[in-house]
Parts: sequence; C-alpha cells; structure tokens
Amino acid sequence: MLFFLVIELFLGFIFYHYRHIEEEHLKERIFLEMKNYALFFKGTTFDVDLVPSRHNQRFYELEEDTRSLYILVPLPDDTSDVLKIFYPKNRYLRQLHRIYKTLWWQFAALTFIAVVISLLFSWYVLKPLRQSLAMLETFIKDIIHDLNTPITSILINLKMMEHTEEVDSIEKSAKTIAMLHRNLDAYLKESQVRQERFSLLSAVKEQHAFFASLYDTLSWHIDIPDTVILYTDKDAFSRILYNLLHNACKYNIPGGDIRIVYKNRRLLIQNPTHGIRNPSRLFERFYKESERGLGIGLHIVKKLSSVLRIPVNLSYDETSRHITFILDVTEVTQN
Repeated sequence: MLFFLVIELFLGFIFYHYRHIEEEHLKERIFLEMKNYALFFKGTTFDVDLVPSRHNQRFYELEEDTRSLYILVPLPDDTSDVLKIFYPKNRYLRQLHRIYKTLWWQFAALTFIAVVISLLFSWYVLKPLRQSLAMLETFIKDIIHDLNTPITSILINLKMMEHTEEVDSIEKSAKTIAMLHRNLDAYLKESQVRQERFSLLSAVKEQHAFFASLYDTLSWHIDIPDTVILYTDKDAFSRILYNLLHNACKYNIPGGDIRIVYKNRRLLIQNPTHGIRNPSRLFERFYKESERGLGIGLHIVKKLSSVLRIPVNLSYDETSRHITFILDVTEVTQN
C-alpha cells in the first residue's frame, strides 16, 4: 500500500508540472502562429481588429483577456491605431480541455500499471510471510491435536482418584485447559454441526457448576424454565455458554453478580463491569479491553452462533456499567 501511494504521489507531481508545461507549449504555439499571421495575413485561424493606440503598449507579446488571446502589431505611419490579432478564448479552452483529457487518460493508464506493479511487489514481498504463517498454523494445529490425548487421560484418571480438595482443584484446572483446547480447535477449523435435543437449563447449570466454584465471590441468578428444549449442536452451544460466562466472571466486579434469564425465546447473560471502552469491538478477533486473555473468546462466540443460527448481540448501559449478551434461540427452540 505504501509503495503504491509513493508511486501515485510521484505520478501526481509529474503530471501536475507536465500540465503547466503543456499549457505553456500551447500558448507558445498560438503566439508563434500569430506572429507569422501578422507577416502574411494568410489563413482563417485568427481574427483582426483595429484598436486605439495607448501609451506604453507592448507589441508582439502574447496578452490575454476574458475573451481572447492576442498580440498588438503597429501599423506603418499610423500612431492613432494599432492592429489587434486575437484568438477566441473558447477555442483556446477547448484545446486545453483536450490536452487535459489526454493527460488524465495517461495518468489513469499509469495508475493501473502502478496498481499491477504494487500487487506483484506485495505478493513477492509477502510470500515468505504467508509461508511462515502457514507453517505456524500447521504447527499450532499439530500441538492442539497432540494435547487432546494427555488432557483426556488426565481427566479420566482424576475421576478414578479419591476426591480431595487438591484433586478437585487439579480437575478444575484440567477442565479449563480442555475447554481452552476446544476453543482453539474451533477457532482453527470449521465446525461440524451435529443436531441433538437437550435442555437449556441443564446446559446452563453444567457451566454454572464449573464457574461457581472458581469464582466463589460472585452471586448467581438463573431463571430458565426446565421445559425449554433446544435442537442444535450441544457441544458448540456449550462452548458459546462457556466463553460468555468466562467473560462475565473474568471482567466482573468484586462481589458482583451474574444473571442468566430466559425471556421471549432469548437467553440473556448480564453482569456488572468496571467499564467498557469499545462495546462495538468486543466480538472482533484478537480485540482485548485489557492485557489478559487471547482476545478470541467472544470472536469464537460470534463464529459458533453464526454456524448454529443463533444471533448474538450485546447491550451496554454506560450509567450502570452493566453488559448484557443476548442469544436469540428462536430458531433452535423446540417448544
């Protein structure tokens, strides 16, 4: 882009000066033709008139007024009148317009060539970067794939161990890593939707049980009828809930609360915050309001909600500093 702008500025500078040069060349040509006409008076290009002689008049020099370009020629043995040879201004402007038009076409052609050169140059310069990114993506995918086995093994073995406070703490951490693994896996590949029926309340309670123990200073209010049944991909929907509740817990205020309410076929998740600078950017990939996190959680929510046909929006009240995420589950609700 910068390379293209440099070329465009250079071309603009060249054509700006070239335009003035062409204007001067046109005037010079008209002037020479006028002088030649003054010698022989042959041709129909110029008009002739007699005008009163004035003090300090300049002869054989190109002058310009609102109606014409002209030169003054002295008459032999006559000091009261001079000969005015003029070229109509409208004809001069038409020639000037044709010159401008030609220059603009040349500028457009060179701009097109500059665009092509810039694209080729960009493609050549960015090729190593694209190759590096492709290798990095393959490397990350391999790591994510390899993480699946040890995480699953840890969780299975923890279930066979006696439940103590330490084991429960390790299990929670392992589940957090497992969910992060699933988030990254969903981010790097297209999700395959598998339709199944499940209770919305049970899906919410499953995530609530996980986060309530990690954030024991927060109070929870859940108001969801146990008759609400969804028909969609349960795993993908659980990841949506995980990321929204993780966001609600992580950016909550000390001693705050989280409200999860089902109303008019919409699931509302609301929590107080310390304040949000750019609410409209929260779903953007890699956007973060603070240094914590990767900036992909809410982007994954947007991506998965689009796949599941569950529109997601947010509402932010600047006065109370409460943020509400709204999941429209109309299309996937069975009752």
